[in-house]
Amino acid sequence: LDPRPETETVIEQALSEPFDTVLDLGTGSGCILLTLLAERPRVRGRGVDLSPAALEIARANARALGVSPELVLSDWFSAVDGQFDLIVANPPYISDSDMAGLGPDVLDHEPHLALTPGGDGLDPYRIITAQVLHHLKPGGRLIVEIGPSQGDRVQALFSAAGLEDPQVHTDLDNRHRVVTGRAPMV
Repeated sequence: LDPRPETETVIEQALSEPFDTVLDLGTGSGCILLTLLAERPRVRGRGVDLSPAALEIARANARALGVSPELVLSDWFSAVDGQFDLIVANPPYISDSDMAGLGPDVLDHEPHLALTPGGDGLDPYRIITAQVLHHLKPGGRLIVEIGPSQGDRVQALFSAAGLEDPQVHTDLDNRHRVVTGRAPMV
């Protein structure tokens, strides 16, 4: 559950506009959510994860940083109610075919569940985009981290779900890394 430098692009995009509430789907260690709460102390944040162990790590990290998110056991949106100004996610996205190419520094230290959903790696984005408009306030933003070859396909999922202005953003190595979109103003 170590944060990677690529995740900085999610943080950069999130902080580019104001928000009062944030939901972090698949929060893991909490690095995205806790960074956003540390940068914006008045923001209310909720992190959800399928793993009780990951939520315990996020709780410990929150205490160490002096921030107070709500942390909830949830399979994506299953235990989420309400709407948010911002929803962020760094879901598992590595395809089955790309798993074999990962180095031991990743494979031997990261939970398999945090790396891959299996198949083409896009199932988490399908789940998120199918439900996200129920949980975004009008004009609210969705920001997700992606694998470098997934930009066009995830951008298409955003469009198909009704998110406006879906854009692919590059990371510090100039690779596709983040897709953003916005809920319609209704």
